[in-house]
Amino acid sequence: MDLAYVCEWEKWPKTTHCPSVPLACAWSCRNLIAFTTDVRNEDQDLTRTIHILDTEHPWDVHSISSGHTEAITCLEWDQSGSRLLSADADGQVKCWSMAEHLANSWESLVGSSVEGDPIVALSWLHNGVKLALHVEKSGASSFGEKFSRVKFSPSLTLFGGKPMEGWIAVTVSGLVTVSLLKPSGQVLTSTESLCRLRGRVALADIAFTGGGNIVVAAADGSSASPVQFYKVCVGVVSEKCRIDTEILPSLFMRCTTALSRKDSFPAITHLKFLARDMSEQVLLCASSQTSSLVECWSLRKEGLPVNNVFQQISPAVVDKQPMILKWRILSATNDLDRVSAVALPKLPVSLTNTDLKVASDTQFYPGLGLALAFQDGSVHIVHRLSLQTMAVFYSSAAPRSVDEPAIKRPRTTGPAVHFKAMQLSWTSLALVGIDNHGKLSLLRVSPSMGHPLDVSLALRHLLFLLEYCMVTGYDWWDVLLHVQPAMVPSLVERLHEESTRQSAALQQVLSTRILAMKASLCKLSPCTVTRVCDYHTKLFLIAVSSTLKSLLRPHFLNTPDKSPGDRLAEVCAKITDVDIDKVMINLKTEEFVLDMNTLQALQQLLQWVGDFVLHLLASLPNQGSPLRPGHSFLRDGASLGMLRELMVVTRIWGLLKPSCLPVYAATSDTQDSMALLFRLLTKLWICCRDEGPASEPDEALVDECCLLPSQLLIPGLDWLPVSDGLVSRLQPKQPLRLQFGKAPTLPGNAPTLQLDGLVRAPGQPKIDHLRRLHLGAYPTEECKACTRCGCVTMLRSPNKATAVKQWEQRWIKNCLCGGLWRRLPLSCP
Repeated sequence: MDLAYVCEWEKWPKTTHCPSVPLACAWSCRNLIAFTTDVRNEDQDLTRTIHILDTEHPWDVHSISSGHTEAITCLEWDQSGSRLLSADADGQVKCWSMAEHLANSWESLVGSSVEGDPIVALSWLHNGVKLALHVEKSGASSFGEKFSRVKFSPSLTLFGGKPMEGWIAVTVSGLVTVSLLKPSGQVLTSTESLCRLRGRVALADIAFTGGGNIVVAAADGSSASPVQFYKVCVGVVSEKCRIDTEILPSLFMRCTTALSRKDSFPAITHLKFLARDMSEQVLLCASSQTSSLVECWSLRKEGLPVNNVFQQISPAVVDKQPMILKWRILSATNDLDRVSAVALPKLPVSLTNTDLKVASDTQFYPGLGLALAFQDGSVHIVHRLSLQTMAVFYSSAAPRSVDEPAIKRPRTTGPAVHFKAMQLSWTSLALVGIDNHGKLSLLRVSPSMGHPLDVSLALRHLLFLLEYCMVTGYDWWDVLLHVQPAMVPSLVERLHEESTRQSAALQQVLSTRILAMKASLCKLSPCTVTRVCDYHTKLFLIAVSSTLKSLLRPHFLNTPDKSPGDRLAEVCAKITDVDIDKVMINLKTEEFVLDMNTLQALQQLLQWVGDFVLHLLASLPNQGSPLRPGHSFLRDGASLGMLRELMVVTRIWGLLKPSCLPVYAATSDTQDSMALLFRLLTKLWICCRDEGPASEPDEALVDECCLLPSQLLIPGLDWLPVSDGLVSRLQPKQPLRLQFGKAPTLPGNAPTLQLDGLVRAPGQPKIDHLRRLHLGAYPTEECKACTRCGCVTMLRSPNKATAVKQWEQRWIKNCLCGGLWRRLPLSCP
């Protein structure tokens, strides 16, 4: 493990901070981190604040005055990473969601309450989706072999089997409360006692079974008392939520059964199921003032022994041996320093070899290690079953500041600050910790868990996790933390190879996600940065093509199976004529008739298509240089064919509404610019339309492209959105020190800055990358930017046309690359 960056608050007066208040922290599958702080104002009133940040821009933190009157005890993200639950010591539960789908704008519209009863455990109800990773099959070609859907029932279903949304909470007085979100938006809440004899619950955790039941583990905080387990069943009867509970076998910690150590660890300080969907394994930590001991237990079915007398009387009894559930200890640690926080893996790793004594490569894999933070400031990654230490981090190295040169810092004295809350990312490749000063530290966790790996094995691990993110839709930012610049070409190539091995249907579903993943990888190496431009442009081209084709409607409703868009693609692929008008003759132009206002509203997108074709053809004479954006398009028959189709559509629409056509600055008034570009584009497309190796364009085509700058004005293209993120600037063993609320001056990538047209200087006019509208140097409209690629677009639409709304609706939640949106502050000159 090594430290990636530290983000801290502006210096707080000691009187305003409350280090004794428990902290809560949660990490979503979209790599959003939520954590809490409690700050005392001048009137000595405490403000319960929830902070939400994106790991790529940790300084851009969104702080919410939560409205909780007592300390916030729990934070919990949902499976989509777009909603957050918070619970406090007064029994209040609030559900937070993104306002206008912005990662730095949150609002709470619903919630529940168990007044005056502190919440000690909180979880969303299970939606029935569980995917298992088969590490031993990481070399398989099919995604279906590497990742399999596990049969798992939702906690509660609506009519038709759709999972019902809601949450479950456990209170300190032994109550379990369930809140259900009805499709109408109402919240249905019910409360029930865990058992008839209610007792104090100091610690609790919640897990789910494959049959749709819920298991609650509860302890009163004393190691001399048993850890109780309860099965909770939730149902809806007559529009009311019904809760049934049942007592399950309990356990006593092993450390309390030995007479010599009976009073050594008087308190249970941590109680956690090893996974939300794994109710058979639980982790317990007992502590004294200075030390701790951790135990791992497993619930197993065991047969009851049958007395010899009954075996002699009825041998059939032995065959029908009754089975009972019993907790068995798997492993326990020796005496440790006092544990201050525990973080469990979220990666659902499935192993066929369960023998812990067999040292295999897969056993030291992300998802098998959990993190323990100690009061001496260290963090240990231990095997989640054997509890053997696999990696250790000591917080003694002070991070360097990004705004000042690296200097030799004096060694600090005094005890190290320790983490009070800690979370692993969804791939277990990163760890975040919040210390008792509210400072956030983000650590890389090696895929090898401290064991030496050769480059090929490290690439295989990273590729496997990238594929997992591709299949699940999770954000892969934490995987990029471990990608070195030298790995990028190999990873991109192998990612492409693996994707082409999948079925055609799966390739189509994952096509845009694969492009976005390749773009984020290429951004990490100066040698591949121009390929980022090509991948982003291809994403935009695919989106424009599918949107424009979706506007086409068959002239008759009883038209056969092929849509107008499919017929357009078929005709353009079959007819290789270089004359655009001859291609048009083979199409049913009545299927292309659209409203005049719609055509005019699409002019910016059509203009981009025309400008891109012109720029591409003008760059053909320089095709030998892969350092120029657009290089990969010159050999991409599928993309060139897509551009031909769009030019044909544009030509037809231009007959209906000439003002929607792309505008070119030509040297001759009589020149048909679209016909010229289509002719050259078709010749280039013919060279590479077949699946085999592309043939070189003939000299006549290159000569004609050389003349283009003298015939048409070549426009400049905004190739690459400006991203101010961290991941491409983080260096191994050189952690950054950042400050909340203050954007740092990050070191740039020198080779990138030298490439023409890739970076915009401050004060240059900005562009709306989705609407292709010029915003000016200092936009007056509110804008939002992608948290990953930096793509900028206006927050609210200036156009009311239906076709434009359809285009904008595609990006209402996510960017082209799949990243979340964040609101940008208005810039001033």
